[in-house]
Amino acid sequence: MGKAKVKRASTSIDMTAMCDVSFLLLTFFVLTATARQPETLTVDTAPSYSQAKLPDGNTAIITVGDEGKVFFQMSDPNVRVQTLQQMSALYGVDFTPEEYAKFKSLDDFGVSIKTMKALLAADASDRTAEKQKGIPVDSTMNVSNELFSWVKQARIASAKILKDKALADNKNPDDIELLTIAIKADADEKFPSLNLIIETLRNQKQNKFSFVTGLKAGE
Repeated sequence: MGKAKVKRASTSIDMTAMCDVSFLLLTFFVLTATARQPETLTVDTAPSYSQAKLPDGNTAIITVGDEGKVFFQMSDPNVRVQTLQQMSALYGVDFTPEEYAKFKSLDDFGVSIKTMKALLAADASDRTAEKQKGIPVDSTMNVSNELFSWVKQARIASAKILKDKALADNKNPDDIELLTIAIKADADEKFPSLNLIIETLRNQKQNKFSFVTGLKAGE
């Protein structure tokens, strides 16, 4: 007696729906992702074994390189605008709403407050590190040490914005995290340039700050 043959079912899987979902997800990430702008002053940081990372937001980074040039970066765009408004009042330099909008999108800069308007008026291709002389910095707490003022005003602006947000959310404003200050220095930068930045922070009792380093390969 012959054996009955069992009809084999097709093992193919219709992938049409999965492909549609994949393309939808890809389109979503492409449209919502924000491209990270390259830093104006590129430095080769010293290596270390530390794997600690800076927080994603509410940070300010002081970059020093190219024989003592100092650049400043604030991660929060709202803190940038508030800080520039306070610097405007402090140094008597007025900015237009259009200039505030440009500064809000400016990741970092390395010019004096007097030449900030020229930097904002320039094209992106003309904002290279070679065309920026660096933020003035010295060992004093006077207006000549503009880095001192930038850091101080950024700390004040950050605290004000976070406290207002905490009050709006019915939270305790005393529990806010203060602005994280970090120094990103070139490994070949001479100590006097780096020491000026450290003294600038210490002069405003900012004794807690971080150093940005590269991860050193293990043995």
